[in-house]
Amino acid sequence: MQWKGNCWCGLVVLGIMSSSFSAKAQSVPAPASNLPQTVTLPAQEVDRMRHQLADWPNLGRYRDENATLAPPAQGEERVVFMGDSITDNWGRRAGKFFPGKPYVNRGIGGQTTPQMLIRFRQDVVALHPAAVIILAGINDIAGNTGPETMSDIENNFRSMVDIAKREHIRVILSSTLPASALGWRPALKPAGQVRELNAWLQNYAQQENLVYCNYYPALEDGNGGMRPELAMDKLVHPNDAGYAIMSPIAEAAIEKALAAPRP
Repeated sequence: MQWKGNCWCGLVVLGIMSSSFSAKAQSVPAPASNLPQTVTLPAQEVDRMRHQLADWPNLGRYRDENATLAPPAQGEERVVFMGDSITDNWGRRAGKFFPGKPYVNRGIGGQTTPQMLIRFRQDVVALHPAAVIILAGINDIAGNTGPETMSDIENNFRSMVDIAKREHIRVILSSTLPASALGWRPALKPAGQVRELNAWLQNYAQQENLVYCNYYPALEDGNGGMRPELAMDKLVHPNDAGYAIMSPIAEAAIEKALAAPRP
């Protein structure tokens, strides 16, 4: 059993697995130490943890939609957008998601690259796209599913690219959007790590003959953060204006990728 951050990880798992652990706020015994002896979890957090334990990569989110999605029509070049909340919100909470285009949104809020890697076959490969555009990284930096080194994040990108190439799917790697602060991790200052990851993504895309979709310069405020007028939360999630800037950048990257032969 291990203490991580502000979460009694081992104890929460045991509590959730217990039949007596209801959806009400729970008091969980703490390890013997000078630390407080109980941790009270809100019902919403209990439900979130229970759901994540049952389906960690959230394979259930798009399972039904994938099953009913028709194969691409003759001559249609489908593009799947794989990502986290920045993709998930696109056309759902803000912006317009490419009306009339054969593009499929497979973003899930809060996700990290290991979760996307697990669902990559179901939510990308099985949809038979001509190309996939991957936007991820900020939740890895935030540690949403536990601590990751930069090498861990890079390897998850490598694995998704390997799968896509093996399935003859063109790959577009997107820059992680600028962020100097995170609302859900207020102590973290991620700007430097975002720049480091983007430098690697751009270099890796060049090495592997992939298209690099660089949103970062158009959204950045000069100090590593997103321009507040472009974000619904003033921090990391684009609003209508933000997506209006991102859309033509994405379209140009897709056009470039589709002009190249399949791998």
